[in-house]
Amino acid sequence: MDGQEVRKVVIAGGGTAGWIAAAALSRQLGRLLDITLVESDEIGTVGVGESTIPTARSFNALLGLDEREFMRATQATFKLGIAFEDWARLGDRYLHSFGQIGTSTWIADFHHFWLEARARRIAGGLGDYCFELQAAEAGKFATGPDAAINYAYHLDATLYGRYLRERSERQGVSRVEGKIGQVEQDPESGFIRALVLESGARIEGDLFIDCTGFRGLLIEQTLKAGYEDWGQWLATDSALAVQTGSVGPALPYTRAIAHEAGWQWRIPLQHRVGNGLVYSSAHMDDDAAQALLMAKLEGDALTEPRVIRYRTGRRRKTWEKNCVALGLASGFVEPLESTSIHLIMIAVTRLMQMFPFSGISEPVVRRFNDQAQNELERIRDFIILHYKLTERDDSAFWRQCRDMDVPATLADRIGLFREAGFAYQASDDLFRVDSWVQVMLGQRLEPLGNHQVSRLMPPERMQQSLADLKSKIAAAVQRMPTHQDFIEQYCAPIPA
Repeated sequence: MDGQEVRKVVIAGGGTAGWIAAAALSRQLGRLLDITLVESDEIGTVGVGESTIPTARSFNALLGLDEREFMRATQATFKLGIAFEDWARLGDRYLHSFGQIGTSTWIADFHHFWLEARARRIAGGLGDYCFELQAAEAGKFATGPDAAINYAYHLDATLYGRYLRERSERQGVSRVEGKIGQVEQDPESGFIRALVLESGARIEGDLFIDCTGFRGLLIEQTLKAGYEDWGQWLATDSALAVQTGSVGPALPYTRAIAHEAGWQWRIPLQHRVGNGLVYSSAHMDDDAAQALLMAKLEGDALTEPRVIRYRTGRRRKTWEKNCVALGLASGFVEPLESTSIHLIMIAVTRLMQMFPFSGISEPVVRRFNDQAQNELERIRDFIILHYKLTERDDSAFWRQCRDMDVPATLADRIGLFREAGFAYQASDDLFRVDSWVQVMLGQRLEPLGNHQVSRLMPPERMQQSLADLKSKIAAAVQRMPTHQDFIEQYCAPIPA
């Protein structure tokens, strides 16, 4: 491998991925590196990654962001989970919240006790015992130094990129405007040596970060890293995005509404609502998709719908030679559980932890790629779960999803839960036990059994414990302000 010291970092492409990388590297390693970002105003960004998961909060803290300032700048709202509508059956609805459900023991998770209580007919719904879920359903929110609440953000991805650009440039990142015309490689090693812009400018670097989106200009078009297609499990390949005006208070959760060939998202921001329709082009053409999206909009359209094509899968190597791919250049699962921005953030974090200051070595590259693959495959399984566990047979799309074979790793998880109610979070899993349980039960996967330690608790004690927990949560939610009221006093934009 190349033993050359790495000091000059060149980021190819801006957008969310590019400016997250620039902001993090300049904040944490800026005095050790020379960082340049190349982007062209003529090349648009996808810009619809407007929903995050709670890991975004810790990453923003890593960047030193003030939450109120960040939320004002990105017109953000709070997010406590995702409501899934019409997924298992038409008319079904459940909420995958970010909260902890009940209190678990070392020998068995809370849902085992809840399953036993339900069998004894002394339990309410599982969601009765989750604070974040109840707050979301009530449209309530509050946070502060003493608030124990797990949340994420809805944000304007374009404004987020702009906000991070300003911070990055203050932290010493150089931005170069221009289109990349050629990628210059070392004739012997194949390492990238420079980006040659259409203007003739030549940007040299030691490490290159590919943030050029689906096309993967460096990682694929130049280095031929390869791509593993997941279309046999995730059939959607197209999305339409449009913005609308708000018609009511902002909800503290995303809506994911299934339709005959995919699903629709609604993401409430302070100044508008993000809308989109995800679909399989094999089951619905673009005109039908646009007609369906426009018919289901709430509020006036502020933009023209635009089609986004994608191929679900992963880059076989996200780090190849002296190039690291981030964001859409590294692969794409699909937007269902809002993991796209997280995957950028975790990859940048991993890169900073393993940064090759003394030269790029094979063990480091291999470790980076292994971790990226493991995490993405676990996320892939979680997304497939939503499609596989459907009872819908009203369209060819849903029948295909219901009847498909799934990866062995997911089949094992489904079998564990179906047979014994077991769910787990492995070391390389993003999603916690609570998430797996909420989705599997929400998709009507009913366990045949549960851990029998729950039978050791007397029914009277179990009933009282559950009643106390439900009452405590209800009282806490009752005291909270509405999400809209909290937004307006906490982080509404300051009038000019």
